Amino acid sequence: MTEHSLSRFFRVHFPPPAYMALPTVGVDISTSSMKAVHIKEYAHGPEVDIFDEVALPDNVMSKGDITSKQSVADALKTLAQRHGMKAVHVSLPESKSYLFELKVRGKNKEEWRTAVEQSLDEYVPLPPDTVVFNIMPLKVVAGETLVVGVGYARKIVENFLQVLEESGVEPASFESEMFSTARALLPAHMDETVLIVDIGKTTTKLIIAERQIPRFATTLDVGGDALTHSVQKYFGVSEEEARKIKIEHGIVSSGGKEEYLSAMLLTASAIRDEVTMRLEYWQNRTRTNNLFAPVTRAVLVGGNATLRGLPEYLSSTLRVPVVLGDVFTNFASLDTWLPSVDYAQSFAYTTAIGLALRDYVQ
Repeated sequence: MTEHSLSRFFRVHFPPPAYMALPTVGVDISTSSMKAVHIKEYAHGPEVDIFDEVALPDNVMSKGDITSKQSVADALKTLAQRHGMKAVHVSLPESKSYLFELKVRGKNKEEWRTAVEQSLDEYVPLPPDTVVFNIMPLKVVAGETLVVGVGYARKIVENFLQVLEESGVEPASFESEMFSTARALLPAHMDETVLIVDIGKTTTKLIIAERQIPRFATTLDVGGDALTHSVQKYFGVSEEEARKIKIEHGIVSSGGKEEYLSAMLLTASAIRDEVTMRLEYWQNRTRTNNLFAPVTRAVLVGGNATLRGLPEYLSSTLRVPVVLGDVFTNFASLDTWLPSVDYAQSFAYTTAIGLALRDYVQ
């Protein structure tokens, strides 16, 4: 029995007393809401036993900055009281992060961190003493370890710490949302490089991850709302009606809807072209640099990922298979349990699920 299997066996069969079992919850703080996920482990594997969400007032989060710490703390208090939360894994905004990688010498993380600190200012454009960073080893190359790091301005982390202190909840960890997203969507221990395309309301996030570790990340300033507005303009309907039409018709060709399809494709092609440009850049690097592995598939997530015809439309240009994501990839088989949210809703919990999985998938 492996060390991981053994520790899991003891968690399942010899759980700590209730008063000692402090549930660690994954908490994703976004612009409009705070989402929480807690995992419970069974003999057949982990299941999600808590999906919850608290709406945030307008403008309490702006481009990754907390503009009203009290409002965010109040939302966290609400979740903590509902579920007895004592400690949380919390997401940090990707838009405020600096992703970097370098080869270092050393035998352990402490030695690697020391090596990174000596050249941190080359990778993070901030004074080193104002940066908080973490690193993860990716692979050994010619006697050196290639590590992937992510840095944040210390002030960003301090703001989140103040929110947790005000809410009375302990921080178990802070993690960039790009790492949580990759952990939620990609199978553990699988050696592959995958492009994650997260199409939200106003932005599309792109992550290229190898072995669940992000090596590239960027955010495009176009998302699903642009597709909705195309429908509004064509049909002259309300935004709510446009969303319904978008879901019903997608970007699939159908009789008598040629003008509608043209309007949709005009926007969809803007997303496709931006994604294609980034992917081609990455694929070209793999041909000249053996540190990079080619992307073998793309995974769609986000509120607009289920748009009819979108996977087929993207795959025709990206030249890799495009599939819909599954945030329950690292959980017990769905033959043995039923999530309390449906497939489309589950995408909204991707980051929170990835955070909660920190305790289960390493």
